[in-house]
Amino acid sequence: MVDVTGKPWTHRRALARCHVEMGGAAHALSDELINQARLAGIQAAKQTARLIPLCHPLAVSDVDVSVSVRPTSIEIEGTAEVIGQTGVEMEALTACAFAALTLTAALSPTDEGVRITDLELWEKSGGRSGTWLRQRHEDRTPREEEGQELDRSRRSSAATTLPSA
Repeated sequence: MVDVTGKPWTHRRALARCHVEMGGAAHALSDELINQARLAGIQAAKQTARLIPLCHPLAVSDVDVSVSVRPTSIEIEGTAEVIGQTGVEMEALTACAFAALTLTAALSPTDEGVRITDLELWEKSGGRSGTWLRQRHEDRTPREEEGQELDRSRRSSAATTLPSA
């Protein structure tokens, strides 16, 4: 476990994303299943220290999970916030992972093409290192469906650190 004794208490925030790719049509998902996935992600984020060895237990002040349904995939975004001595990156990633696992468990009996992809930290702020944002490449290609959001699975995993303000 990392010693955070000397670190200042600051507002810290993290945002993570992942995708659940499907072989079938995602628009057929029920609101109940989407709500179950959101709840599973929120509950898991609050239990991160029990799930990940040596992870600091945090009094997380806010966790949110959003689920966006696309024609053949689902995008999950998890955010976590805390005022503390260490960041909430693991909590945001855990929120996404458990929401995705909940959807996968429900969908896999009827859709063999279900898979979780691109679980990544997209941004974090607070603390000594300031704000960090995942770098995005401009060589992205649009989804097959015209007018849909750009395909995030083609983005690079390169990262950049921005100086703190």
